[in-house]
Amino acid sequence: MEITEVKVFPIQEEKLKAFVSIVFDQCFMVNDIKIIQGRDGLFISMPSRKKKNGEFKDVAHPLNNETRRMIEEQVLAEYDRVLGERGDPPADRGERALRPQDTESVPAALPLAAAEKTLEEVEEIHLSDSFWTV
Repeated sequence: MEITEVKVFPIQEEKLKAFVSIVFDQCFMVNDIKIIQGRDGLFISMPSRKKKNGEFKDVAHPLNNETRRMIEEQVLAEYDRVLGERGDPPADRGERALRPQDTESVPAALPLAAAEKTLEEVEEIHLSDSFWTV
């Protein structure tokens, strides 16, 4: 399995830094991944729904740490690339920073992502990209 496309939609909020869509093997898309600024640095949050008891449950997620790391590395690398295109410095990864040997597995050129959008614009893009839209 390979990530063949990553789209990053940066937003300006304190903790939520971007929405992300990824495509696996040019045939399976996962929307609504979030890049979050946590205590220990940036991390990704998989798409989730709020349950009746108020807890959140992932609706799509990796089944092992190796896959989670692979997704997180590629998503955060693309986020840094998008920030660089805008002239912003790379995000502070804090404790979660990539080790130098990890960067070899991150592809150098992923498809271009959208420029910074408002939260409403990002939601509209995600809805229009969805296969549920007729």
